[in-house]
Amino acid sequence: MKTEQKINLFLVDDDAVFLKLLQIEFLQFAGFHVQTFATGELCIAGMDAQPDVIILDYHLDGVDKTAMNGIQTLDKIKAINKEIPVIMLSSQDKIEVAVDCMHHQAFDYVIKSETAFLRLQKIITRVMEHKKTESQLKWYMERM
Repeated sequence: MKTEQKINLFLVDDDAVFLKLLQIEFLQFAGFHVQTFATGELCIAGMDAQPDVIILDYHLDGVDKTAMNGIQTLDKIKAINKEIPVIMLSSQDKIEVAVDCMHHQAFDYVIKSETAFLRLQKIITRVMEHKKTESQLKWYMERM
């Protein structure tokens, strides 16, 4: 019997409480392997683990004021592997922030709220379905 491979999920946020809450939420679902990072630099250093999806905070300045912000981290992630979907997360409900994230190739933008986890879950499901469809299409096209 074939077993489903777990989704390798990176969570990057300088808010330790929010980061832990997200980690707990995702670990309750058997389909996730979760790694957490408090800074963008730590996330970049861990990229050898080949995440399937990254959830990345927009600001990232709570731990170290000189640390990379979320956009700088997003740009470095995309320089390493442009195919990794990155979902930006922020407490700011401003269209300018969302547009900025999308201009830097974020897959989506989610506002931190009580419903953020449910929204993230739906987005990740959509991401994984899209990856599966792409993989199947590639397999089919290679055989033609």
